[in-house]
Amino acid sequence: MNLYAPILVLGGIAAAFGIVSLVAGALTGPKRYNRAKLEAYECGIEPTPQPIGGGRFPVKYYLTAMLFIIFDIEIVFLYPWAVYFDALGIFGLIEMALFILTVFVAYAYLWRRGGLEWD
Repeated sequence: MNLYAPILVLGGIAAAFGIVSLVAGALTGPKRYNRAKLEAYECGIEPTPQPIGGGRFPVKYYLTAMLFIIFDIEIVFLYPWAVYFDALGIFGLIEMALFILTVFVAYAYLWRRGGLEWD
């Protein structure tokens, strides 16, 4: 249990900071509400009416999210591999080549679907 104490303390400090920040903002923030402040703000543009039950997101949104996740996961796995590259030897090299090939397949799919074109 002694090994987990610093992690638990750090988690407690993070939770306390978040709670204290929210409470302090709620207590000290201005409370002058009017109709303009309660409306949705869309960069100075008048908000467009939404259909009941919400609107549909375009596929481009999901492709962009998928692109972010692909490269985020790639970086998460590449850093530890780069640190232990000497210890892993040829096995590590082959495994990372297969991983990069898998990432490239996802990248090619996004490219083919138009996920990299910004209209």
